[in-house]
Amino acid sequence: MKFDVSVALTWILFLALFPMAFFWFRRAWRILVRRDFSEVALKRGESPPNPEKYAPYALAINLIAGAVVAVVIVGVILGQLEYNTWTAAAGSTIWCKFFLDFALSRQAHGLAKGKQATPKT
Repeated sequence: MKFDVSVALTWILFLALFPMAFFWFRRAWRILVRRDFSEVALKRGESPPNPEKYAPYALAINLIAGAVVAVVIVGVILGQLEYNTWTAAAGSTIWCKFFLDFALSRQAHGLAKGKQATPKT
């Protein structure tokens, strides 16, 4: 039997969908039900000054991403999705979730008043 890297990577992607969906649904649950905004729009581990303002956006991002991944999991298990379809849907969802979370965190924290360069004399 020959080891095939592409089969291993496919299994890794599929198995990784389970914890991703769990964590995304758990984050949405915390925002919606528990009103816990401690994980909303984090930047370097810190919440923005007003996380409740950005909570609906974080809730929508997590719910939509979790739902898409859950549909992909069910579709693969039931044999309803072809390989190219479910890998494209899963991969696009993961990347879009990361980019949208990044954009939301940057929007929530505003422009940083970072270190200003001191002129050399």
